[in-house]
Amino acid sequence: MTTVLTAALPTSDALRTRVRDALDAVGARIELGEPGAHGLPASTPITGDVLFTVPATTADGADAAINAAAEAFSTWRTTPAPVRGALVARLGQLLVEHKAALAALVTIEAGKIDSEALGEVQEMIDICEFAVGLSRQLYGRTIASERPGHRLMETWHPLGVVGVITAFNFPVAVWAWNTAVALVCGDTVVWKPSELTPLTAVACQALLEQACAEVGAPAEVGRLVLGEREVGERLVDDSRVALVSATGSVRMGREVGPRVAQRFGRALLELGGNNAAIVTPEADLDLAVRGIVFSAAGTAGQRCTTLRRLIVHSSVADELVSRIVAAYEQLPVGDPFADGTLVGPLIHERSYRDMVAALQQAESEGGVVLGGDRVDVGSEGGFYVRPAVVRMPLQSAVVHQETFAPILYVMTYETLDEAIALNNAVPQGLSSSIFTLNVREAERFLAADGSDCGIANVNIGTSGAEIGGAFGGEKETGGGRESGSDAWKAYMRRATNTVNYSAELPLAQGVHFG
Repeated sequence: MTTVLTAALPTSDALRTRVRDALDAVGARIELGEPGAHGLPASTPITGDVLFTVPATTADGADAAINAAAEAFSTWRTTPAPVRGALVARLGQLLVEHKAALAALVTIEAGKIDSEALGEVQEMIDICEFAVGLSRQLYGRTIASERPGHRLMETWHPLGVVGVITAFNFPVAVWAWNTAVALVCGDTVVWKPSELTPLTAVACQALLEQACAEVGAPAEVGRLVLGEREVGERLVDDSRVALVSATGSVRMGREVGPRVAQRFGRALLELGGNNAAIVTPEADLDLAVRGIVFSAAGTAGQRCTTLRRLIVHSSVADELVSRIVAAYEQLPVGDPFADGTLVGPLIHERSYRDMVAALQQAESEGGVVLGGDRVDVGSEGGFYVRPAVVRMPLQSAVVHQETFAPILYVMTYETLDEAIALNNAVPQGLSSSIFTLNVREAERFLAADGSDCGIANVNIGTSGAEIGGAFGGEKETGGGRESGSDAWKAYMRRATNTVNYSAELPLAQGVHFG
């Protein structure tokens, strides 16, 4: 039986107090309305209740935010990059000071357990540190010219206003990935967070504005707009927004990408993930079980990098599945604030209904479902579930779909080529991993004809990426890259420069004219 934490869930009144305390701690000034009042509902998956309403941004308000960011860009782009880095450095310091308060808001709005919420804020701190270093490393290059007395080079310049659209499951980290890097690159930012997580966004905006005031940067370099789809569409369609960085579903990406392209803007898309792990006969099963359980059940299966498909060699499949099921039964489900909880709530009822529908479809396609039932934690409004393991005879239709819930489909294979083909057979291409102690198997998985995903790991799960590497995926995942490595180039424009320091005017390719 699944472990259920017996401690009572916090009441809505207690959660409201936590919200007010956290917003006060970060210096956020916002008028919180009562549930049912006009505005954007601020709810919690812990109890399923609406805690407050917050003022939604109007169409005119969104236009004003974009305009303010566009005007600020004219001065911010000429501010020396190390000076821009000082703003991000101060933001990082404020995040350290207010880590607990911000993490509490993440738990309240997204339902993450305490350690994961703290980890998400730490990710913000890490990307600020990365971006500060980057502010002195926006390197161009010098290229050998074929013409005597000429210098050929590439330089990088700020791009413009960056529109950032984020999802509920990482309500603050993805904003930081984009904002910290965009700011040091000389861009300004307009952020449209998920309508499910407005309070965390308000808190982040307050800290950014404080950092701006303390270092003397224009407050307009970072703007916030709150609302639903219509507000995000303003960012997508406005020609003043040079880059739209959008995180969400494949369906959302299919709409955003063409609309941005139609006006010749840039789109950075982080979309669906249907991630797989291969377990070979030479894997360390103790290590594999630990990596699989966190990747599949962490954040209640609501990460884009959640492990959703397990491709196991037939010789170890029965043992591995039995160990995973046993581990699942020991995962404490309940209040994400409570010590010891490892699985918090799904974000809302629709997610639960989607999970139920996927499990029913899996059974109709020959799958055997273990777990997946709703867990009674004393709240009718919150949706808590036991993670599910589904033995599938083959990679059927349901396995090709991403369901944002803790469902792990298990399939078997006989040869490594077959396993890699199964890994690559889905339309998404975000994260993947292989568990093996055989170096040949590991290198084969990482080779050009191995995993086709943007992230390919060995002996770790599919989730838990560090900020130093570029994050993103291929195929229906969108192809974008955020965070570390050279992802900064997406936020800048490249110029090729030729300087003639001679008294002659030779033409390239030996052309003679005149």
